[in-house]
Amino acid sequence: MKTILGVIVVGGGPCGSFTALNLTKHGVSVMVFEEHGEIGVPSHCAGHLSIKGLKDLGLYPLPTEIVENTFYGAIFHSPKGRELSVRFSSPVTCVVNRVLFDKYIAEMAKDAGVQYHLNSRVESLIVEDGFVKGVGVKQNGKTKEKFFAKIVVDAEGISSRILRLAGLPALNRHMLVNAVQAEVENVKDMEPDMVDVFLGKDYAPGFYAWLIPKLDGKAKVGLAAKTGNPKELLQRLMLKHPVASKKLRMAKILQTAFHPITLGGPIPKTYSNGFLAVGDVASQVKPTTGGGVVLGITCARVAAKVAYEALRKNSFSSEFLSAYQKRCKEILDFDVNVMLRVRKMLDVMSDEKVDDAISLCTKFNLDKILRNFKDIDFQGQSLLRLLRSPRMLTALFYFFFLYLSANP
Repeated sequence: MKTILGVIVVGGGPCGSFTALNLTKHGVSVMVFEEHGEIGVPSHCAGHLSIKGLKDLGLYPLPTEIVENTFYGAIFHSPKGRELSVRFSSPVTCVVNRVLFDKYIAEMAKDAGVQYHLNSRVESLIVEDGFVKGVGVKQNGKTKEKFFAKIVVDAEGISSRILRLAGLPALNRHMLVNAVQAEVENVKDMEPDMVDVFLGKDYAPGFYAWLIPKLDGKAKVGLAAKTGNPKELLQRLMLKHPVASKKLRMAKILQTAFHPITLGGPIPKTYSNGFLAVGDVASQVKPTTGGGVVLGITCARVAAKVAYEALRKNSFSSEFLSAYQKRCKEILDFDVNVMLRVRKMLDVMSDEKVDDAISLCTKFNLDKILRNFKDIDFQGQSLLRLLRSPRMLTALFYFFFLYLSANP
């Protein structure tokens, strides 16, 4: 007789593991299939996360060996080298070792009773009478085996292969940027408790570049771009940017990783009969910064709750599981829509307009007002609170004028 699990999770990243952890706390039998031989490997993400977001999820403070540094704010550099520094009174973000971070959540899930299968690639979905009933898995390159469950949660990441097998629309490929992430040493003149953000279409067209100091004296530098070769753009940033080159010209690259980032907002449908999608595969990512860990884990917690309710009521229809998307939309919709509009505005602004905007922010002392922008995950709500300031309203009208002039 075949064994039927409560839930199968595809992918052992933080979203998959957090879904499994929350389900197991409710006594649900969960199995996670991870195609790689080690949780967290390979690592692509810089691991720059908001402390408030982690606290809200019950994940902060983290073990000291995971946290590579904490930051009080960021310094924004315009294409011509103009600068806007926003410093808070207490740390607002941290940078984590993503391999150790992913393993930390997976270990909590294992301790709670989740079964993990590594080197296990999900090749297919088992569909019976229109319902997803399990997965076909090739483990360690051997013959494919079948595993059955009442619900399958897809946390595979941005590849979307399993999502397409479920018949759901994949993320918007026109809203992808290609990123490069490098670890470097011998960086000069870093502010150890601040992150540097570099803007400019010559260096990161359609996005931005970053420099994240680590406590060991090394740093993480990277960028994402809609066009161009990320590797070549990184070299240009390190050698030619008016500010970044002074810090990075003599830096030595120790390791490099490449990955795409989705900026299009959540996909239109994240559920079907017996199936849920969570994390990057569902494009639960901030359109402004490309950060998906906190938003994805937030939605993973919702997915676990809805899946548990479905198991209790023995109801796995698309109609019942649609509660997952409705609840995620209630949490994310306003903020994501604001972030999508900000992303659209940034995409059409020329480098000259970006220089003007940063100059205006400096002139109006908006750095002081921006210190109230404390929730960097739910940015729409933070922006709404900032609009109580007359200076911020004036700046917003100016940005809107810049947008209109760039997008006639």
